[in-house]
Amino acid sequence: MTVEIPQYHELMWPALEAIRALGGSATIQEMDEWVIEKEHFPEEVQAIPHGDGRQTEIEYRLAWARTHLKGIVAIVNSKRGVWALTDRGRTISEQEVRADTRAWRAQFIRRHNERVRADEETGEIEEHANDEDWRDRLIRRLLNLEPAAFERLCQRLLREAGFVNVTITGRSGDGGIDGVGVYRLSLVSFPTYFQAKRYKGSVAANVVRDFRGAMAGRGDKGLLVTTGSFTRDAIAESSRDGAPPIELIDGDRLSDLLKEFSLGVSTHMVEEVEVHEAFFDDI
Repeated sequence: MTVEIPQYHELMWPALEAIRALGGSATIQEMDEWVIEKEHFPEEVQAIPHGDGRQTEIEYRLAWARTHLKGIVAIVNSKRGVWALTDRGRTISEQEVRADTRAWRAQFIRRHNERVRADEETGEIEEHANDEDWRDRLIRRLLNLEPAAFERLCQRLLREAGFVNVTITGRSGDGGIDGVGVYRLSLVSFPTYFQAKRYKGSVAANVVRDFRGAMAGRGDKGLLVTTGSFTRDAIAESSRDGAPPIELIDGDRLSDLLKEFSLGVSTHMVEEVEVHEAFFDDI
C-alpha cells in the first residue's frame, strides 16, 4: 500500500498538536517523531530524501509547516531550536489555522513579489538566489566523496574528539564495520566500532541491527555516522532494551562536529566597532 506524504499545510495541525502534547514546547526532533508516529508513516516513506539535501521529504515539509505556524504567530522558536506555543497557539482551532494561513500566505506572496521586483531593479536578485544553508552545502560535498575518503574523514573526526588508535578496517567480510578506535574516559578505556554511511534520506532500523550483529563478539560500543538522518524505528532500535546501544550521528550533528573541530568548516566573526562620543567630551 502506497502512503502519500501530506503537503506542508496538511502537517501544520499535527505539528501544532505535537507541541501541545509535548507540554507546550519541543525540539524539532521531538516534533517530527511525534508526527511520524501519529501519522503512521512507514520506514520506506520516512527514508524518502528531499532532493540532494540532508533532509528527508517529511522533515522538509514539517519545516515548512513550522514556518507557516510561526507566520500566523501560533508558535515561536529560540536560538537553540526549541519551539514553543504562543497564547494564540494554545487556543487556536484547526479551522482557524487554515483561515489564518491563507491570509498570511497571501501577504507573504505579496511581500515576496515586491522584493523580487525591487531586487530586479537593483540587480541583487542573484544574491538571494544563492542563499543556502551551510549544512546543505557541506552535506552535498560529503556525498560526493569516495567511500574510502568519507571513512578517513570519520577517522580524523574521532581522533579530534579524543579517540586513540583509530584504524580503518572496512573490507569484505567485516559485516559493515568500517573502523575501530579506543575512547579513554578517566581511568577506563574501551574500543568503539564505527560505520560510516553516505546516505541521502534516512537510515532504517535494519541497518542498525545489521551493524550490531557485525559487532557481536568484538565489542559492545558502536557508532553509526551518516550524512542523512535516521528513521524513528532506527532511533528506537539503537537503544533497544537488552541490546548493546549504538550511538547515532546524523547529518546535522555531523555538520556541527565538523564545524566544532574546524574540519573543512570555519567560522568568521564580524567585528563591530562602536564610537563612544561622550569619551571625547572630557579631553
